[in-house]
Amino acid sequence: MPICQERIARDIQAIARATETPGDGASRPTFSSAWAQAVEYVISEAQACGCHAHRDAAGNIHVRPVGHDAGTPLWLCGSHLDSVPHGGNFDGVVGVVVPLELLRAAYDDGRKSLPLELIIFAEEEGTTFGLGMLGSRTWCGLLDAERLAELRNAQGQNYLEAGSLLGVAAERFAADRLRADAYRGMVEVHIEQGPGMWNRDQPVAIVTRINGRRQYRAVISGIANHAGTTSMADRCDALAGAASMITAIEVLPVALGQHAVATVGHIECRPNALNVIADSVHFTIDLRAPTDEALEQGNAALRCQLAEIAKRRQLKLAIDMTEMAPATELASEVIVKLRTAAERVARSVVETVSGALHDAAIIGRFLPTAMLFIASRDGISHNPAEFSRMDDIALAARILYSMVGGDDEAA
Repeated sequence: MPICQERIARDIQAIARATETPGDGASRPTFSSAWAQAVEYVISEAQACGCHAHRDAAGNIHVRPVGHDAGTPLWLCGSHLDSVPHGGNFDGVVGVVVPLELLRAAYDDGRKSLPLELIIFAEEEGTTFGLGMLGSRTWCGLLDAERLAELRNAQGQNYLEAGSLLGVAAERFAADRLRADAYRGMVEVHIEQGPGMWNRDQPVAIVTRINGRRQYRAVISGIANHAGTTSMADRCDALAGAASMITAIEVLPVALGQHAVATVGHIECRPNALNVIADSVHFTIDLRAPTDEALEQGNAALRCQLAEIAKRRQLKLAIDMTEMAPATELASEVIVKLRTAAERVARSVVETVSGALHDAAIIGRFLPTAMLFIASRDGISHNPAEFSRMDDIALAARILYSMVGGDDEAA
């Protein structure tokens, strides 16, 4: 197969140079000049191998071979180019350059009509506008203009304003919405972002399920008082209460089964002074599990345990759910195709579960969808030290090329 590992490496290096923080990781907020530069690089490479690109009304970029029969369903394959601040060079990027290489390989191989459409989703990470997977959600009709107008970036622009010069057009949302009959299904290639595959020396894995997620904001209210004159028995300490709650949250996933996790990632304390007992603490909770049943069980346990701690410590507690994303079981028919393709390239691959959310979880509600994971060195991600082997990325590309190309021949 004419997959060129050197071209893939060149792509990753070129996109890495499109950053707001040269020398300090990838910083590509959606619709920023750095993001636009990365997008234009991909479009230019695709055009050089006989493809054309268009932007949909949600801000996503679609690339497909020129002259492809518009009535023939294609495989959709892609990921994102936006990044967290000071992130790595592989997150999302690998899932864009792999289908790009498939389009070039097909062109080199004389297959001008490979049934593949590359997609670059806008704002997957959620760090630019405070909510993730905006491009895929909007394309699928899950977000409307009113909601997008509420989401603002660091410059104070909402999603519609920031993307207006890059394809976003609320008046075309309905007309430009995803049509399931236009696609055979979707495969997203992504780095694992965890240490499991690297530690087990598994270069590539097929993802069979994506964890669902529930996120919360908890507010604890106590009484501010003097740290030196208030006895331990007389305190209503919001920060000490938060510490007990965070400890309970850390062990909660044990009862929810394998792959369940819970994280307190952000905390604010008031008055945050050396000699004052805290009267208010705000913190976030991120709960993930591979089934909706486990998420609901975790939700109930979370609320019950935190309420008991608050009552025992004479604190007030409010918990608001800020996001709810269901668990996604990926399509068995696409998984079988990937497994068969892997066997054709003389490699058996393992199966795994994704703890992180991806655009595939959104698209999977509308199209048969699966994912390929690539091992991440030491599980490091969202960090300039993020790294995956080029051999592993090229292997994923060969598997996907075998699947898409074999499906084309079968058709």
